[in-house]
Amino acid sequence: MSVALLIFVFIGLCLGMAGAWAVQRATGNSGWIDTIWAAVTGLGGLAVIIFSVDGNPARKWLAGILVGLWALRLAGHIATRSAGKKDDPRYAALIEEWGSHAGPRLLWFLQIQAFAAFILALSIYAAILNPAPFPGILDGLALVIAVVAIAGEGMADWQLSQFKRRSPEGKTVCDIGLWGYSRHPNYFFEWLWWCAWPLLALSGFQTIFCFILSLLAPLMMYWLLNHVSGIPYLEKHMEASRGDAFKAYQKRVSAFFPWFPERDK
Repeated sequence: MSVALLIFVFIGLCLGMAGAWAVQRATGNSGWIDTIWAAVTGLGGLAVIIFSVDGNPARKWLAGILVGLWALRLAGHIATRSAGKKDDPRYAALIEEWGSHAGPRLLWFLQIQAFAAFILALSIYAAILNPAPFPGILDGLALVIAVVAIAGEGMADWQLSQFKRRSPEGKTVCDIGLWGYSRHPNYFFEWLWWCAWPLLALSGFQTIFCFILSLLAPLMMYWLLNHVSGIPYLEKHMEASRGDAFKAYQKRVSAFFPWFPERDK
């Protein structure tokens, strides 16, 4: 394991998120923060793949393709969504809460995001250190999970955009398609994508340490999405802006894991 490479990636992620802070301060549009985060996280993941001298070359190719597809789709989608949009409600709430200290506190908050991105890159690095022959059964399973996750998140984002463009008169909550089974299907599929990396890391007892290290990605992502910067802030915003319609939606539809909705009583 190359400590120098990991230090280089960590510094790059910190600088990237400092750049995201500068963009937000200059434009007033916090939507660009997540665009830049997705891009720099993807670049961090590609860096540990490309510059690592260890691991099976074919597995590294697979990992690089998956990381590239993930980063391009997510960063591209958020950039498209952010263009012309005034602000992200989650960051807007934080900035309002921080008041006159918003500048330095946002910078520190984004450096925490850089650290989170480093944990994700570390999990990718742990997965590509797997020296086992390629392809294996777990490699195939990881590929299936990753493709399903990218497609599912893309579908959820597309369905939400279509709802916003063509929503029926008076209907304020998206419950079409995947959104009828999970209140946050995009978050679920994002978490699912990170579940592919422990499978790429595991090939036997000799890689158990890398498997455990790669588990950090799905564990951290689940915690962040469900308890920190994802669902809590977004649902608070939706409750305030959508009122009873969203509260009824909360009672009917699962928050994270897709499941059959409860029938209205």
